[in-house]
Amino acid sequence: MMGIPQPAFYIFKCQQSAPPGMPKPSCVSQNNPESQQLMQHLSQTLMQKGIIGNVQPIQTSCLGRCQQGPVILVEPGHTMYVGLTKEKIDRIIDEHIIGGNVVQEYVIPEQMWGDPVPPSQMAR
Repeated sequence: MMGIPQPAFYIFKCQQSAPPGMPKPSCVSQNNPESQQLMQHLSQTLMQKGIIGNVQPIQTSCLGRCQQGPVILVEPGHTMYVGLTKEKIDRIIDEHIIGGNVVQEYVIPEQMWGDPVPPSQMAR
């Protein structure tokens, strides 16, 4: 029996929205109409380019970097892109997902993200 092929990429898109009147920033904001359209734009662009089968867009709740939102996390590679717009998503798809080159200028600043904790150093 053949297994279903794994996607080449998973794109986790934060869809967290702070309630109106909350001072905390969020990736989907009432004050930023474009932020409300980014997940749909991501999915539609992947479909238009014919790569939706190889790239799995996934809606998530908070990814913990609200100040830099809207954000996506691309795996493999553990690459977080911040301050997203439709134009930035288009470039990320063309250059990173299709072209294989991380769009460094949209990557979260190192001091905001840092290296992942190795599994061997996690509390047991």
